[in-house]
Amino acid sequence: MKKTRFRTGAAAVGLVLLFTVGCSGDGDGDGGGDAVRIEVDKVVALADESVRIEVTGLDAGQEVTVTSRATDHAGTSWSGRAAFAADEAGAVDLTRARPRSGTYEKADGMGLFWSMNAQKAPADEAWFYATWPEDRRAYEVHLAVEVDGKQVAAERLTRTWMSKGVVHRPLTAAKDGVVGTLYQPAPGAPRRPPVLSFGGSEGGPGDKHAAALLASRGHPVLALCYFGCPERPENLERIELEYFADAARLLHREAGAGAQRPSVIGNSRGSEAAQLLAHHHPDLVRDVVLYAPSRDTNPGIPDPKVPAWTKDGEPIELKPIPLDRVRGTVLAIGGGKDGLWPAGPSTTAIGEQRGASGQQHRALLYPDAGHGVGTYPHTAAGLRNKHHLTGQDVDMGGTRAAAQQARSDSWPQVLELLQD
Repeated sequence: MKKTRFRTGAAAVGLVLLFTVGCSGDGDGDGGGDAVRIEVDKVVALADESVRIEVTGLDAGQEVTVTSRATDHAGTSWSGRAAFAADEAGAVDLTRARPRSGTYEKADGMGLFWSMNAQKAPADEAWFYATWPEDRRAYEVHLAVEVDGKQVAAERLTRTWMSKGVVHRPLTAAKDGVVGTLYQPAPGAPRRPPVLSFGGSEGGPGDKHAAALLASRGHPVLALCYFGCPERPENLERIELEYFADAARLLHREAGAGAQRPSVIGNSRGSEAAQLLAHHHPDLVRDVVLYAPSRDTNPGIPDPKVPAWTKDGEPIELKPIPLDRVRGTVLAIGGGKDGLWPAGPSTTAIGEQRGASGQQHRALLYPDAGHGVGTYPHTAAGLRNKHHLTGQDVDMGGTRAAAQQARSDSWPQVLELLQD
């Protein structure tokens, strides 16, 4: 059965014993002793939260392998692994221990999460997509410890996308004027400023998982679809800026009386729309977060002869987007090895601009990261795919480890900006 063990020392503060060999919470234990344990500080946590994992009860110098596994929305199995030697106290603290081999290389307490690989798929060509949060609020990660090929400890962690009480409502063009999903915090939860979010040239429903995580922290969030879904254009062509303004107004109304103006998150091609909205409608927008951004507007996709964006029915010129009218802060987040476009120089240039108050905007540039710098951390993401509109092979650039480091570092700063 499960027990709680209290330990002294800063390294053990708050750790809760999750497993005694042969008595796993998910029935995965295979016996082999009663001392080896997996300890973790949060068995249930939001999917973007770090957890601290430690294996104890080993012999000094003993070699062990710690594994992780999870299942995505399609039922595909994912797994990660790392081999370690126990320290002098007979423990392996994943936050500090560097793997001798495995699916990640440097000491990283969350390495077993983001380095998981899909079964029968190249590591750099697969993304871990969980079921939509409104259909399944959480997913599970199973951890196990093996000694000489035999499992001696195991535990099951719950990674939550949408906290209890968070509600969602699909929006349709016919009824609401825009297409997307509106996530509202649980009744009685502290209310934070609303957030309008949308993705890039992949189109579709937007980043629902990030939206649910933000709603779990008190933000009303509208995950907006602007093309590639029912009632919207099929391609990234002639998208009206007024559509984004309508979405911002709707979100402000739905957020309730006294709510601040929405902040906006735009990823990749969506960074152009976010900047254009903040420039042309500064009264509707507070802060702006840009992932893998462009400093300029760009042509439509798949036909570059067609404008991507229009205002008042006219094409928006292909030129740098002014940011001097923005009333809040623009935070640009980019990778120095972006393989799709020069997001690195764009990130720097955006950070050098000043807003309506004269305050300088901000930039977070990660030299070794590619295009996949956003948004939340701790899930596996690939580097290469085929663009569904152009049919071209896409190389995101950088490495998986660098992308995860960028996400882990930038996401807390994004949360701080949005709730300020």
